[in-house]
Amino acid sequence: MARSGGRKQHVQQELFRRGGKRKGAGRKPKGPRPGQPHKTRPVFKAKHGLHVVLRVAPEIGSLRRPNMYRAIREASICAAVKERVRIVHISVQRTHVHLIVEAENKEALGRGMQGFQISAARHINTAMGDGVRRRRGAVFVDRYHLVVFKSPTQARHVLSYVLNNWRKHEEDRESRKLIDRFSSGCSFADWKELEGRDLMWRIPPDYEPLMVRRPESWLLRVGWKLAGSISAREVPNRR
Repeated sequence: MARSGGRKQHVQQELFRRGGKRKGAGRKPKGPRPGQPHKTRPVFKAKHGLHVVLRVAPEIGSLRRPNMYRAIREASICAAVKERVRIVHISVQRTHVHLIVEAENKEALGRGMQGFQISAARHINTAMGDGVRRRRGAVFVDRYHLVVFKSPTQARHVLSYVLNNWRKHEEDRESRKLIDRFSSGCSFADWKELEGRDLMWRIPPDYEPLMVRRPESWLLRVGWKLAGSISAREVPNRR
């Protein structure tokens, strides 16, 4: 209280301070790299190529199983139908999925990747259910990782890295195949081994390829060829 002119005045004290956030408040980070700050997505244009990596939760197990492959394939069909982004190539590894993507802008990429992840998660949870009820729980951890590539050399490296990624993880040791069945390698017509041939490799009748689309950018159609051909026997490095 304070006195003014001999009369008492009541002063309302501020009991709750407004503004700012309490230390430690908010949702706690999860995933394989908890606490890692979210960085701003790199800027890109429609003419650039995009390398997207999606990682799954450990409890999902290996994605290199027939039912998991079919789940990712269904998501690739969903993405192709909705046409928010163009998925040019896919590579399914045990703990993650590689995508080579074209998108008009950041909003289209975000919506396209969201749709792909929702579709893939739904089909994966269904495959992991008991036949009556689908599994409940997160499938993908953290945000997707994005790298923008702009030059022919970078484009050639990304194509080889994604399509031959199974060789980096030594998944090819137990296979007699030249290309990875868990990738869209059978849809790539520019393998070095196919040069001078009129036909591509024969696709087995029981094999259902991943749904990918032809690239529209100069970089992924012809630009990467300026940096050299790509062999199906290459073993990518981590660079």
